[in-house]
Amino acid sequence: FREQPIFSTRAHVFQIDPNTKKNWVPTSKHAVTVSYFYDSTRNVYRIISLDGSKAIINSTITPNMTFTKTSQKFGQWADSRANTVYGLGFSSEHHLSKFAEKFQEFKEAARIAKEKSHEKMELTSTPSQESAGGDIQSPLTPESINGTDDERAMPEVTQNSEPRAEPTQNALPFTHSSTISKHWEAELATLKGNNAKLTAALLESTANVKQWKQQLAAYQEEAERLHKRVAELKCVSSQANAVHTHKTELNQTIQELESTLKKKEEEIEGLKQEIENARELQAQRDSLTQKLQEVEIRNKDLEGQLSDLEQRLEKSQNEQEAFHNNLKTLLEILDGKIFELTELQDNLAKLTECS
Repeated sequence: FREQPIFSTRAHVFQIDPNTKKNWVPTSKHAVTVSYFYDSTRNVYRIISLDGSKAIINSTITPNMTFTKTSQKFGQWADSRANTVYGLGFSSEHHLSKFAEKFQEFKEAARIAKEKSHEKMELTSTPSQESAGGDIQSPLTPESINGTDDERAMPEVTQNSEPRAEPTQNALPFTHSSTISKHWEAELATLKGNNAKLTAALLESTANVKQWKQQLAAYQEEAERLHKRVAELKCVSSQANAVHTHKTELNQTIQELESTLKKKEEEIEGLKQEIENARELQAQRDSLTQKLQEVEIRNKDLEGQLSDLEQRLEKSQNEQEAFHNNLKTLLEILDGKIFELTELQDNLAKLTECS
């Protein structure tokens, strides 16, 4: 093959939204392999990444490109030929630094190759003649071949013409990306504080997720190492039979590792779903707690009203009892007066009879 991988790593791949030029759009659902390729025939370095059979990155490194670290685990570069900005999210700061070092190294190599090409053109006083019909015999799928002949005819574009990553109305793209990163870090800290209040089962699930992520990273590194070993064995023609047997064993091992990785990823997805369910239960519990507090406050208000009504009822009963007592007294007085009138009537009747 004309092109061979010279450095590989794994990262989440993003591209700038072509419509808004502000937001990042993920082009891979999970971390994929991102590799530097070198074409010894054309003396060209490319960054290529595949998601299945689809090429999600196909960027030729030019001397005017710049790879910028926008956070501890995120970096980006602009490709004016592809008219886009690529972003990579790494699992650690070490992987980001290693990728940035390789980018700078291959960028410098591309600059030197370009200068040598110009010197050769000046010496021969003839334009560079390359085969117009020779397609790139890349070890990748045809979809990964992006403008190889066009690149030879296209002039170099200055970095000022590169599209911005995450532009805003009044801020630079990298500053905006850093602000978004800080915002999400703050959100992450808030979520961690809320997760601390979950049940013991949730904590155990989180611990299992971390353990399986470590195992997943180990399996990924092992798979990458085995892929590199297979590539090295392809170059040894004198031991073709042994290499073929070894390659078969390695492929079986890779398939087993990939099967294990798939199972672990499914387990991680299940645990993530459990975490989401636990968060929903936590939210429901918080809502019920708030409603309970409101009911308690309402209950206190009703208790106060009941106490006031009891006091008013007691006062009314006291007033009614006093009224009954007064009425009873008046009735007794009235009975006495009626008795006196009856006696007076009897006396008058007697006087009348006597007269």
